[in-house]
Amino acid sequence: TDNSHLQFERISTLAQLQQKLQNTKQIVMLDFYADWCTSCIEMEKFTFSDSKVKERLKNVKLLQVDVTKNTEAHQALMKAHKVFGPPALIAFDINGKELSASRVIGYSPAEKFTAHLDAKVLINKKS
Repeated sequence: TDNSHLQFERISTLAQLQQKLQNTKQIVMLDFYADWCTSCIEMEKFTFSDSKVKERLKNVKLLQVDVTKNTEAHQALMKAHKVFGPPALIAFDINGKELSASRVIGYSPAEKFTAHLDAKVLINKKS
């Protein structure tokens, strides 16, 4: 079995996020992560390593902002998306608009997260 968890591309500024959103025709999922955030580590360990979760997200562009250091750029990113702290996941549609019901705040176990992806994130996907 494949025990690796999902590979996220790291970004650290709002400008980088905008650029990624403009240059993709995929659903984009942005993960707010921090080293001191226990729930973030649980998401990586249990949820993002789950085969069903990985299957759902194989055509999704995965971005992650590591807000461990909580820089001004991190604060601006969080403020722009009304995120108060990690863990938080936000998804954007293929046009770069936030899928408003897509947010996951706090730890979400794999089964719950998979159901959430099916219901709120992958609904408009072009196969």
